[in-house]
Amino acid sequence: MKKIMLLGSGELGKEFVIACKRLGQYVIAVDSYNDAPAQQVADEREVISMLDGDALDAIVRKHQPDIIVPEIEAIRTERFYDYEQWGIQVVPSARAANFTMNRKAIRDLAAKELGLRTAKYAYATSYEELAHAAKEIGLPCVVKPLMSSSGKGQSVIETESDIIKSWEYAQSGKRGDIAEVIVEAFVKFDSEITLLTVTQKGGPTLFCPPIGHRQERGDYQESWQPAYIKPEHLIEAQNIAAKVTEALSGAGIWGVEFFLAPEGVYFSELSPRPHDTGMVTLAGTQNFSEFELHARAVLHLPIPSIELLKCGASAVILANQESTSFHFEGVADAITEPHTDIKLFGKPNTRAYRRMGVTLAYGEIDSDVNIVKAIAIRNAAKVKIVSN
Repeated sequence: MKKIMLLGSGELGKEFVIACKRLGQYVIAVDSYNDAPAQQVADEREVISMLDGDALDAIVRKHQPDIIVPEIEAIRTERFYDYEQWGIQVVPSARAANFTMNRKAIRDLAAKELGLRTAKYAYATSYEELAHAAKEIGLPCVVKPLMSSSGKGQSVIETESDIIKSWEYAQSGKRGDIAEVIVEAFVKFDSEITLLTVTQKGGPTLFCPPIGHRQERGDYQESWQPAYIKPEHLIEAQNIAAKVTEALSGAGIWGVEFFLAPEGVYFSELSPRPHDTGMVTLAGTQNFSEFELHARAVLHLPIPSIELLKCGASAVILANQESTSFHFEGVADAITEPHTDIKLFGKPNTRAYRRMGVTLAYGEIDSDVNIVKAIAIRNAAKVKIVSN
């Protein structure tokens, strides 16, 4: 049995903890607030600001975990190098966590060091620099904080009047104390995919069937698997994902995002952990969910193969206001149809657009994915979050 410290305890962490517990592991779930989803199923919990390096050091010394698994960006990841020196396994590695928790490091690695196709981009540390970068990149362009998650702080500049709003929105949505933003040219793409990529210690790099997704406000709304991609573009995406994950090193699952354009695939972003769009795998689309794959890779357990078993889709259930006392209505109605399911995350409070759960739907492997997706979306609309 290994002692695992999970840094960040949201809904993705909750499913990871469940996967680890099914493999007989001991988990300490850490977050900045109490009763976070993963804490509800873990063996122990800690509540600290993970941006406080001294507090982070203190709980690592207290619990002496065998493995540290980051789930969010707002962590003093530079401390991970010390933890590796202490003999602790950092997932996927201290290098990977430091690079991928900051969009600047990962984008420069992909574009400058590895020579991958990405959107044209620039950085800005002030409103004035953002205005200059937007002019150089051209409108429309996309603005993202260097450190954020779930689309927070992300916006599109369509006219010059949007620049100040984008700067202020990025600052309000950033995680941590890094004010810098990345400015990206708007890629004319047909669709977006997530290519879940599994790196193993002593085993081959494996790829899940591609997952399609649709975003609003920079956050995913629906995901489906499998997503259509031309065979030659899939090979290109797999080669890119393998190249980036090899450069970062370590074992675990990675959510590698791509834009699909007529001329090929564009590398977009990468997360060194289960991906929110990968919640579709909870519908049983694969022989292992993304959380089970992550647990196996982290524990250095074998993964013989990843197989597509079903066609599936997920759709998010969003809150529409802030509340600390609420209940769900329509849950039974949302799961009356065959081949449907629901996952409520157990978050203790709501706010506008906060993801509180997902509905799932699945069909035979050769089913029309658009029909399955429509069922998940329809069922998500039936669930209402009502303040008490």
